[in-house]
Amino acid sequence: MARQSQILAQPIIFFLILLLAQIAGGFVYAAESQAPAENRYYMNINKATADKGYAIKAFDGQVNLSLPKGAVKDASGVEISKVDEAMGLPWQLNKLSGIFQFEFLNKAAYDGKKSLIIEIKYHQNSNYYKQIYFYDKNYASWRPLVCQDLFNKSAVRCAINFDFARLAVFDNPNALVVGKASWYSYKKGNFTASPDFPKGSKLRVYNLDNGKSVDVVVNDFGPERKLFPDRVVDLEKTAFQKISSVKKGTIKIRVEPLVIAKKTGRSLGLSDFGAKSEPAVTAKSAVLINEFTGEILWQKNATSTLPLASLTKLVAIKVFIDTRPSLNKVVAYSARDEEYNYEYVDNKWESARLKLADGETLTAEDLLYAALVGSANNAIETLVRTSGLARADFIKAMNEAAAGWGASSTHFIEPTGLSPENVSSALDYAIISKEVYANPIVQKASTMHKYKFSTISSKKVHTITNTDALLAVSDLNITGSKTGYLNEAGYCLMARSGNDKIGQVIAVIMGADSRDKSFDETEELLKYGLKTIKQ
Repeated sequence: MARQSQILAQPIIFFLILLLAQIAGGFVYAAESQAPAENRYYMNINKATADKGYAIKAFDGQVNLSLPKGAVKDASGVEISKVDEAMGLPWQLNKLSGIFQFEFLNKAAYDGKKSLIIEIKYHQNSNYYKQIYFYDKNYASWRPLVCQDLFNKSAVRCAINFDFARLAVFDNPNALVVGKASWYSYKKGNFTASPDFPKGSKLRVYNLDNGKSVDVVVNDFGPERKLFPDRVVDLEKTAFQKISSVKKGTIKIRVEPLVIAKKTGRSLGLSDFGAKSEPAVTAKSAVLINEFTGEILWQKNATSTLPLASLTKLVAIKVFIDTRPSLNKVVAYSARDEEYNYEYVDNKWESARLKLADGETLTAEDLLYAALVGSANNAIETLVRTSGLARADFIKAMNEAAAGWGASSTHFIEPTGLSPENVSSALDYAIISKEVYANPIVQKASTMHKYKFSTISSKKVHTITNTDALLAVSDLNITGSKTGYLNEAGYCLMARSGNDKIGQVIAVIMGADSRDKSFDETEELLKYGLKTIKQ
């Protein structure tokens, strides 16, 4: 497949090419050399016609392939066909057109230096961002081209520099482009907040009631899609006033992306490898299960035994809760509790901890929330000390609980996860999570964005932020989560999502290269799982 790594960088270039070609000599339609078959359209282009520029309309205009003047250097047959063979389709996207293939039979006729213009009609509309994607055999994935949605024609147009390609129109549910916009006043100028497009992206926003438009740059995140499911963007007041009166409050809009800023990791929910037929996970190990049935929906090295870092804490919390403590019990903190933590770190600051003075008092509930929301290692050790069990017996109970649930590859030597000798597998930990999240206290504590409390003796205020960024930025209904990190373990994350209607899915990532990758890949697994169990 020739030159399929070439993707147009600036979205305006191909429109200029198209305009110049029309001005220079217009498009000449070559005569057909044979009648098209049902799924095949063939045209022979001679050199004289190629020199003038031409356009091919195939399958009653479902596909238009235009070549500006001088783009093709020699005569060639051009074949456009409908692809009816089985192909892996991207699970994240919705296919809105047929799959079409075009090919120059004389490969020497087109060198890819001048862009061709491809236009494909879509058979159903949507409020999501539509692009033409090409199938990249090297990555076994569908990769997007820079496109313009010709919504009045129900078609998508883009530039392309290939002599062969398989193409289709897909929309991306990770990018809402038709809906409503409100306004806010902050850093005045032509700016917008978007929950979908990365900061630095440039968008053209149309007011659908009056046709006015304004070009804005994304400089903030929002509005929160969970609270405002039909809100596309929020415009800064300066920009909003250019297309509407602020008295309107909210207006109906359409967004046209002009430049999508490059984002580390995933952009609009897709990795650099494009859209595949199943999740793209780079972590060492991962699993996705249907919580209700226990069915494995996706896996990668799911039974490999690896260090699980602070994912350990969920089991420690479950064992503590099983001792039936009073969460209102007042507990005196002991600085000696945290000494256990320092056995496994080179520097004391490396251990996440709740800053408490020796003898300071707080409730057992505060310790529990500090351990789950902020992953405080010393809070776990204090819970262990006040549980009524000797520390060795507490750790033994953790191992017995895991074994009783069927997590046979799991073993703990301490309760926090600071030791790399605490090990499990992604599949084991999914089984553990299913059992632990049957407890409503764990569900509530592990999904709180922030937890705030004051110590009893000193009245010192503590505000703890959840270590799982998905709770703040994902549009999913996250119903459980726990992060973990050690040098030996890499970045680990368990997350759970769903609702009472469709059920819950649990995703576990172990050994990711970065925190952001663990978030991105876990979110992708959850979305894949929820889509799978809905079908």
